[in-house]
Amino acid sequence: MRRQKRDRLGRAHSNGYQAGLSGKNKENCPYQNTDAKSEWLGGWREAVTDRNSGLFK
Repeated sequence: MRRQKRDRLGRAHSNGYQAGLSGKNKENCPYQNTDAKSEWLGGWREAVTDRNSGLFK
């Protein structure tokens, strides 16, 4: 059970990161669940920070 939950949240984080790298708005978060949404937004913020610091173009 724990592994499935962790995988789901990890996937949400990864999807948020990809969205942030591609320049999508954080309002485009597809998750309604608070935990998954939090992970998605964390990934999105991380990607935006990476993109702004010049790691990706």
